[in-house]
Amino acid sequence: MKKGFFTYIFAALLLLNFCVYANELDDDILDEPKELTAQDLANQEIAQRQAALKERSMQDLAQIGVLQKRIEELNEKLKDNILLKRYSNYLAYRKISKELELLKQSAKSEGKTDEHYSQLNNKIRIKQNELELISEYKGSPIGSLLSPPEVEKYEDITNPFGIINALSYIKKLENNKKEFITIEKDIANLISLLGKKVFLYLELYNLDQKTQYKEILTFLDKQKKDFNMVLEIVSTTEEVYTRKVEQVTLEIKSQISSQIEKIFTIFIIVFLLFFMSFLIKLGLKKYFSQNESYYLTNKIINFLVVFIIVLIVLFSYIDNVSYVVTILGFASAGIAIALKDWFMSIFGWLVIVTSGSIQVGDRIKVTRNGLEVVGDVLDISLFKITIREDITLTSYMVNRRTGRIFFIPNNYVFSEMIANYTHSGLRTVWDGIDITITFDSNHKKAQHIAKEILKHYSKGYTDITRKQLSKMRSKYQLRATGVEPRVYTFVEPYGIVISSWYLTNSYAALVLRSTMSPEILKAFMAEDDIHIAYPTQSINLNEKREKPADLPEEGKII
Repeated sequence: MKKGFFTYIFAALLLLNFCVYANELDDDILDEPKELTAQDLANQEIAQRQAALKERSMQDLAQIGVLQKRIEELNEKLKDNILLKRYSNYLAYRKISKELELLKQSAKSEGKTDEHYSQLNNKIRIKQNELELISEYKGSPIGSLLSPPEVEKYEDITNPFGIINALSYIKKLENNKKEFITIEKDIANLISLLGKKVFLYLELYNLDQKTQYKEILTFLDKQKKDFNMVLEIVSTTEEVYTRKVEQVTLEIKSQISSQIEKIFTIFIIVFLLFFMSFLIKLGLKKYFSQNESYYLTNKIINFLVVFIIVLIVLFSYIDNVSYVVTILGFASAGIAIALKDWFMSIFGWLVIVTSGSIQVGDRIKVTRNGLEVVGDVLDISLFKITIREDITLTSYMVNRRTGRIFFIPNNYVFSEMIANYTHSGLRTVWDGIDITITFDSNHKKAQHIAKEILKHYSKGYTDITRKQLSKMRSKYQLRATGVEPRVYTFVEPYGIVISSWYLTNSYAALVLRSTMSPEILKAFMAEDDIHIAYPTQSINLNEKREKPADLPEEGKII
């Protein structure tokens, strides 16, 4: 068993050595140089060239793919470019112009039928309409963007409101300049992209010389030249436009500065006027004992200050005041109709102020459309009188409410009834108390009692009224100037009326009235021969009324 195993191992080693020897023999045979023929050399060179061409072709294809991809990326960037859109309109305008020229030449040639000639005219009109729609691209590859917005002539600033418009106009000019500079940058950027696109197509054409690439190169080269021309024009225009905008801006800012100085000067003048009026009011307040006089003086000073300020503003901002007079002259008719009540109120204010018929603090009564209002004047403005309603006999007998604020238009002085209870320093009015006594009462005694009570309670007001009426004689023609209490006797259906009249305070008439009324009533009731009367009726329930005798017939004597 062991002998057979070693025999097998020995045979395998011999076989391995033989194989190694045979391999070395073959290598020696191959390493021996052998002579090549010319045909073999030519074939070998052709094979090498083919391999080189194949390798180069593979490289070119890869390079073409890269170039096409980069061109697609550029096309994606240029896809929505507004300048290229406008340039397409420019090309369309030139194309339509050439077609129109050919149609016109064809229409001029002879030998056309009427139908053919009519068709040509229709085509010519269509082309003309098409050109009119895109007429802005007649001489510009980008249309109206080639020229900046026009710098309009701005009017001189003559008032403060013009400052706001001027600042708005400056901002508009700046925005227009920025937009035009943006257009210039967009054109430069577009030229840069077109240059890259031309370079890529040039490389592509060198790798693959197709007619399509050559045509695209020709179009791109012309497009780039057109935009270069546009860029030169826009750059030159932008410089000129910028200088013009800066010039106009400086002029407007100079006018704004002048207006601000004028406003500041007017403000100082107005401040000085108000300050002076304040000092004058402060000084005059020491010399007026009555608030009414000081109030009127205060109103006059305020009116004068406002009037002077209006004149200052008017002459400061209106170059020719006669223009205002002319305009007002033409518009006066319409203004007078539309603002009739306002003008009448202004005239009424002038009448009230100049005549002194109504002053602040006066107690007045206004009657309009059945409504009666009695109150104290709080203010007299240019258009209305403001009064505060007080508790008066009118409130007690008519309105049954009081304390309201009423605004009376000044034009009421021309058309309505206005009564002044305290005119020209007069602070008293006549008031009356009526008490009815029976027919069998001693009316003379009642009259005497009432008069004595009136004298007792109204003596102070009687003396005041006498002095006030004496002062009014210099202004008015006064005849009946009696100021003593008066008692009148009247026969009425239900009895004898003792009507007692006396002078009382205009602002507190009800106070004295409510004081004296119970006093008179008490004094009458204390007398046996004076009885208070009131409406009575007698009714007979059980007595039969006799039938009246027949009247005698006419001509018959009883």
